[in-house]
Amino acid sequence: MQTAPLADNSFMQQSQHIEQALDAVVDHGNDDELFIASYLQGHFAVISKPLEMDEQASLAKLNDAVTASLADAFANNELEADDQQKVHALWQRLVEQAA
Repeated sequence: MQTAPLADNSFMQQSQHIEQALDAVVDHGNDDELFIASYLQGHFAVISKPLEMDEQASLAKLNDAVTASLADAFANNELEADDQQKVHALWQRLVEQAA
């Protein structure tokens, strides 16, 4: 049996909006957009799902955690600089749209 999320509806809607936007890129994007969205989707999923079980979850907490996760990954040279910029730009756009 799956436990119901503890996060409030506002956070859940914002998280779902971001998830749906990433899914839309996967469904309709070109190869470059698909790569960037898929990379970001991995970070987002690892962070957003546990936050759903946090009563204090917020878009700001999600943004801080994803941004920190990306910074750690980029510090390990996981992506080229131009791809890093594209991932950051997509993430910021998704956060702004979800707000």
